[in-house]
This record gives sequence, structure tokens and C-alpha cells, in this order.
Amino acid sequence: MKKTMLTHATVITANDQNEVIQDGAVGFEGAGITYVGPTPDDLSGYDEVIDLKGDYVLPGFINTHGHAGMSLLRGYADDLPLQQWLEDKMWPLEAQFTSEHVKWGTYISLIEMIRTGTTTFVDMYDHMDEVAKAVQASGMRARLCRGMIGLCSEEERQAKLRDAVSFAREWHNQADGRVTVMMAPHAPYTCPPEFITQIVEKAEELSLPIHIHMSETEWEVGQNVKDYGVRPVAHLEKLGVFNRPTLLAHAVHLTDEEIDVLANYHVKVSHNVVSNLKLASGVAPVPKMLAKGIHVSLGTDSSASNNNLNLFEELKLAAILHKGVNNDPVAVPAEEALRMATRYGAEGVFQPDTLGTIETGKQADLIVLDSHQAHFHPAHDPVSHVVYAANGRDVKDTIVAGSFLMRNRELLTVDEERVIFEANRMFQQLKR
Repeated sequence: MKKTMLTHATVITANDQNEVIQDGAVGFEGAGITYVGPTPDDLSGYDEVIDLKGDYVLPGFINTHGHAGMSLLRGYADDLPLQQWLEDKMWPLEAQFTSEHVKWGTYISLIEMIRTGTTTFVDMYDHMDEVAKAVQASGMRARLCRGMIGLCSEEERQAKLRDAVSFAREWHNQADGRVTVMMAPHAPYTCPPEFITQIVEKAEELSLPIHIHMSETEWEVGQNVKDYGVRPVAHLEKLGVFNRPTLLAHAVHLTDEEIDVLANYHVKVSHNVVSNLKLASGVAPVPKMLAKGIHVSLGTDSSASNNNLNLFEELKLAAILHKGVNNDPVAVPAEEALRMATRYGAEGVFQPDTLGTIETGKQADLIVLDSHQAHFHPAHDPVSHVVYAANGRDVKDTIVAGSFLMRNRELLTVDEERVIFEANRMFQQLKR
């Protein structure tokens, strides 16, 4: 296997000590990291040595909630409340999506994520075989799930469940382990209780985690109380969802008691700060969740509601928004925000032993930022610069499992020109 060493770098490890190594190096052989430390004097054992001349090396960012195929609808229906946006704009067009629409929509998303430093992402959607194939071909890493909306006949619900189970059996741990799977009831308000229970049973049978939208809006919470007599947390607890490892998307409207319940079950939360603000869904109580030990990670949601997949925007906003709404300048410090993009993201995809930090034995999922730009200087605090000053466009190299997906800003695994052409062609096919 090829041995590669990145040298003379500012290595931001995101490890337990939040270690930053000046004039540092990261070595990897095949897919795994084999060295982290000062740049060695003897580099003769490596097949390739890359002198980064002080550029920043970080763990690849982990985007813990999205719908990649929806990138075809970027900018189509902005400035609307969530339910109107979904029911009047998104769902009618998505009903027309074929596997080809999802394929090219996914590729647009992959390009954007690779270019802005995301190496692992969570995706909940339909036509998931196409998503998995795109992930496999692109070299990305993903936790994929066939989303299941239960607002349909029992026959259709069972067909969706069979499809989800089949997808899980075919794709879990495929693409050299870069593709893993979760089971995904869409949300409590879109899935009858018995359908959620059936999905939980299949997740148990397949030993898979669960991913679900929850408490995104006040309307959703009120509807849950109206339909079932309890708020969503108690509802999902009763249905056994939290008995499986669970990743919640949004969790905006929570009481202190609900936060305690989620903490007791070690539930993970994906904080989709830009999407929640754009749709006026609210601001999640992230400092309270973090204080209770809940691993809160960052997600973009789809580029139809964000409108991009640049996780650096989520990173900065997660750090500053909660300061403002809580009148507390230390509500989410820069180091904690960076953990949300890396270590807590690894927790969110249930792979903390292999992802999220730069440590020997972990996967070589790395990004390199071009720090030879004015906004990285003076170089007082690299972590501060990453959180408050950097942007996804500063990413010059993206590496997954030891392979370069982008090098010196050149994409190596995806034909960007063709993808842009095909994505525009597929959108024009839709009846609007």
C-alpha cells in the first residue's frame, strides 16, 4: 500500500486534548492514519511526501443530515413556512423524481461537499441505490437511509419498508466500508405509530441505527399533541425508537425534561442551524443539550432549504448564534463548535472509533486549508481562524480513506462539467 506523509503543516487534531501541532505531519498508509506528530527528519520510508508549507490539516467535516438529491430544487421555492414549502412546492416536484433525477442531484451535492471539506454525510431520501452508487464512484463516505413517509396506503408503506430493508442488506458496509446504512421513518407527524414500530423492529433485526426528523417546528409539536396526546419525545420513547441508537434531525423545540430524556438514551442530534433559520423553524437549545452531554453535530439539510452544503457556514453560525440568543459569549466556544463538525459528527454517524479526529489508527479522512491568505493571519489561534474566519472555499485538498478526491482544488473523481449539465437538464424535465 502507498505510504503518504503530509509535512510542515498546522495539524488541528480535534482530539481529546484539542491538540494543535505546529510544523506537524500526518502520515497514512492505505486508508488509515499511521503517524501524527512533528514533521520527522527521516522521510525515506514514504512513497510520497507533500510539503504543505504551514497549511492547515483537519479531520474531514461530517454533515449529519441532508437530502442530496434535492439539490435540483436549490432556489426553486424560497422564503416560505416549512409546511407550505413542503406541501405546495417540494413534495409535488419530488413526486416527479426518477432515479436519474436523484442521481444527478446527488452528484451536484457531492461536488459541493468535496469542494467545501465534507468527507462524510448522512442522507435520507428515495432511490437510494443511485445515491449509494454515486458515493461509491466519488470516493466519499456516507450513512445512507431510505426515508419513509407514511402518509399513504398500508400497501405503499409496506413497499417502502421492504425497499428500505433491501437497500440496507445490499449496501451496508459496502464500498470498502465507506457506505453504511440507517433506518429512517421520516418524522412522527408523517408516519403512523404502528409504521414507526415496524421500522424499529426492522432496525433491531438488522442491528442498524435510526435517523428521524423530530420537533423541527412548533406546529409539528402541537400536531403530535393533538394526534397522540404527547409531545414527540415521549411519543418516540413510547414507540421504542430510542432503544436503538438514534440520530435526530433538528430537535428545535424541546423542553428541559425532554433534553434529559434524550441524554438518558444517549440520543444524537443534528443541528441544522441555517435551514432552521431560513424556514423560521426556530433556534435549537444547543447549549442546554451540550451541557447535558448530548452529542450535537452539524447538518446542512438539503440545498433546497439552506441553500448550500458548505458546512463552514453551519460551523460559524453554530458558534455565534447561540452567543447572541443566550446573551452569553461563551455559549458555544470555537473549540466546541469545531467538535460539532468533527468528533460529534463521528458520534452522530455512530463511528467515533474510526472518524472525527486525526489520530493513529483512524481513517485518513482529511482536509487541507490554504492558510496562505490574509484572513488566516496573524496566526494567533488556528482553531479560532477555522471557526470564525475560514470558508469552505479555502479547502484545497479533500482526502477520504487515504485517497485524494480533490487536490489543489482539482476534482479527481467526479466530472463537474457533465454533472452541472445533467442536473440542469433533469430540472427542466419537471412540470412546475
